[in-house]
Amino acid sequence: MENLSLAPQILTAMIPPRPEKLSVPMSVEAPEIVETDHTRVVCDGGGGALGHPRVYLEMGDETSVECPYCDKRFVLKAGAGHH
Repeated sequence: MENLSLAPQILTAMIPPRPEKLSVPMSVEAPEIVETDHTRVVCDGGGGALGHPRVYLEMGDETSVECPYCDKRFVLKAGAGHH
């Protein structure tokens, strides 16, 4: 069997250079922020079948909590107490 290993210098030369700037600007929408009166919230991602599994989130001593699936942020309204 023929030895097909290439020297590291040849492998480096075969990798195309990475462009410095992307030609198409990329943008990411900011996650949705929902104000709530409750420290316990539920999130299903919205959109029916296009959402995610329903998760129940608890703020604890914090004033906000973020959904681990869709990054939707639930913020306790000013003046709302911890339940």
